[in-house]
Formats: sequence, structure tokens, C-alpha cells
Amino acid sequence: MDQREKAFGWAARDSSGLLSPFSFPLRANGEEDITLKVLYCGVCHTDLSTIKNEWGNAQYPVVPGHEIIGVVTDIGLKVSNFKVGDIAGIGYIAFSCLSCENCSSNFENYCPKLVPSFNGTLPDETTTYGGFSNKITINEHFAVKVPENLPLPGTAPLLCGGITVYCALKNYGLNRPGLHLGVVGLGGLGHLAVKFAKALGIKVSVVSSGGKKEEAMKILGADSFLVRGNSEEIKAAQGTMDGIIDTVPAVHDIVPLIGLLKTHGKLLMVGSPNKPLELPVYPLMSGGKSIGGSMIGGMKDMQEMLNFAGAHHITAEVEVVPMDYVNTAMERLEKGDVRYRFVIDVAKTIEAE
Repeated sequence: MDQREKAFGWAARDSSGLLSPFSFPLRANGEEDITLKVLYCGVCHTDLSTIKNEWGNAQYPVVPGHEIIGVVTDIGLKVSNFKVGDIAGIGYIAFSCLSCENCSSNFENYCPKLVPSFNGTLPDETTTYGGFSNKITINEHFAVKVPENLPLPGTAPLLCGGITVYCALKNYGLNRPGLHLGVVGLGGLGHLAVKFAKALGIKVSVVSSGGKKEEAMKILGADSFLVRGNSEEIKAAQGTMDGIIDTVPAVHDIVPLIGLLKTHGKLLMVGSPNKPLELPVYPLMSGGKSIGGSMIGGMKDMQEMLNFAGAHHITAEVEVVPMDYVNTAMERLEKGDVRYRFVIDVAKTIEAE
């Protein structure tokens, strides 16, 4: 009989993606592990894609959630970085080998043995269940400390959305003051890209389908706003940007975006369309331009990003919802009917159940 402590969350059982209450055995707290009582968890498009099995990797039942903020309730004997009562964050990574070239270079996010914090299986064959639950246990290496000055609901999305855009800018050399960055899409990733870029001293132009100009410029501080369907605006901006960060998670035409880049400019893909994009080679060749990709970040960069966010008071714009709203949140996310980021008030709503 399994004597492990029970945890409670919401899970999808099939590709309908419908989430409903689910109880499961909490992974035992090992010597290097910490256990969190989950307070808040962001809702990411990756959660939606996984529960609907759009990438063909769902391991049902799936308890999603990988933008997790919680309070430490238990620590292992060898834990050195956390104590009971600390506020900690957990992102996408639950395990990496810590010995390969990528891990040794602080790129655990590219470890070939990476196990995600939900919808994964650890080396001991334990299933990972995510932050749409009341408790989670993880090796302390894969948790980060949350700056005390940051409000917790708005901090949760930094643990995936924030680190994704921060590392893309850093690793491709687009984090220098005075550069001109285009941000395509103004959802969860896009609005954080604007915030981090402005804090880095970068000129930012938002490229969007329209309707968010006032938000982009007055709320987020973007310097200009281009409507993707406005050919005159796009033409006038040709060859003006040092880099573009593309956050769109759907199939779209990237040729006009390549045209916005300066010579040797970089188009960085951080969205995850479920179908391949067409790659136009000549527009790249004719300007010495390049396309790159970036996925989340390693743990050193994660802590660096949070410290930077604390110093510059960067948090996500969020809509805080109860757990029993999560299916509606997923529907709205799929339709694009969401301003920036949903965050579930996990502790309050699960305790109420």
C-alpha cells in the first residue's frame, strides 16, 4: 500500500483537455528536496498544448502548471539554500542530469535528460504533477528564491514567460542599451519582453495584429506600435530593428518580420506553433540575417532574472482566478481572449474545497 502523503489538484484525463479534481500521492521529500505549499500558479500556453496533446507527449492524467510560487513547508537533511517558511519558485524543470556539457554550462534547460515539472517521469519512475495542485516536492537545485519586494501573483509568470524572454535577449546579445527590438505579439510572453527590454534600456516596437496600441505604449512603455496588417507601417519600418522576439504560438508569415531587421539582425522564436512555419531563405541571405530559438533558461539565469525583476520591479500583468475557473481560462487562452496571463490562486481555492 502506498503510504505517501496525498496531494490534491486538477488534472486532464484525455485530449479534450477538460480539467477536474484529482488526488495523487505526493513524492516523498528526499535529502536534497523541498516541499512547497502552492500559493499561485500561472497558466501558460504550454499547459494548454500539453493537456490537449497537441505535441503528442501527454501522459494522462496530467496535472499542469509550471509557473509555481509557494511557501516551503518541509526540507531534506542536505538542503542548504532554503528553510521552512521561505517563498520559493519552481519553473519548467524538475530534473536534469547535472553532469552533461549543457548542465555544466548552466544550461539545464537543454539537458537531453531534462524532466519537466509536470507531465514527466523522474529517474525513480515518479510521475511529475504540476502546480495546479496544493503541494509539490522538488530537488532544491530546481527551485529559486523570490525577491521579497515582488507581489506573488505577478511573479508566478516570470518563472516561464519571464525567463523565456530574458534568456532569449541575453543569449543572443540583444540585451544592450540603445538597441532597437521588435516584439511580435503582446500576450503573456510579449508583454514581459517589452517590460524586460525597457528595463535594459532598449528601444521597443510592438508588432501586433492591432487593438493594443494604448496598452503597449501607455501601460507597458513601448516606444512604437506597428499593425502587422498595415503595409504602410511595416514598409516604413523596414531595416530598422536589431532584433525581433517572436512570441506567437500559431502559424504565421515571418517574411515581413525578416524585412524589419537590419543587416545581421536576429529573429528569435520563443512561441511554439503546433505546425511548421515556412522558412524563406533568400530574405535571410540577402541581409546576412538569422533565425534562432530559445526555450526557458537554466537555473543560474532563472535566479538572475528574478533578481533583475526585483531590482526593476518587473512583474506580469495578470488576471487572478480561482481553480474552478481553469477550464474557462483554458478556453479563453485557446481563443486568444486573454489580456496577458491567468494566474490561479491555488491555496485559497483548493483549501476552500
